[in-house]
Amino acid sequence: MEQSFDPKKGTTTVGLVGKDGVVLAADMRASMGYFLANRETEKVHKLDEHIGMTIAGSVGDAQALVRWMQAELKLFKLQNNTLMPVKAASTLLANILFQQKYFPFLVQLLVAGVDENGPAIYNLDPIGGVTTEKYTSTGSGSPVAYGVLETHYKEGMKVDDLLPVAVKAISIAMKRDIATGDGIYLVSITQKGYRVYTKEEIQAFLS
Repeated sequence: MEQSFDPKKGTTTVGLVGKDGVVLAADMRASMGYFLANRETEKVHKLDEHIGMTIAGSVGDAQALVRWMQAELKLFKLQNNTLMPVKAASTLLANILFQQKYFPFLVQLLVAGVDENGPAIYNLDPIGGVTTEKYTSTGSGSPVAYGVLETHYKEGMKVDDLLPVAVKAISIAMKRDIATGDGIYLVSITQKGYRVYTKEEIQAFLS
């Protein structure tokens, strides 16, 4: 991702829905045009125990939305004594984006998680358009990542089987997209909770 007016530039993120949960992954490079700004940028964020969000586009806009959503989910939990459903979280974020459509947040986002309705992923554009996905990718490396996802993804796969698919998609994008690189951040969300994988575990998936 980068400080850019094009939310499709500067990163690759992927999201996959499995039988028992969702998998999110992203590279870790932040760029400013042709300048490499940071090699350890976190592009998958925990919104709550059951929901994560990937970010692509303007760093400042994306980080502001992460803080906004984390606060909204905490407030919802305090007021209702329950977790916000994934679809409700995606709708809330879509409404926030739509309200700013004349001065939009320069981002492309994935909201994913697991609730009583099962696992789900929602893809949001900068002005609040929402689509429900089984597998998806955002950012400048997404055309390359889609090739891997379309080849290897099958409905009904379990999270354990989707993890190497997500890692491979990001890895291939890193080889072909100059704005994607410097490591992989990998997360799974199941009924057991939100899990971030170590560099060693990610390397094992690549092997």
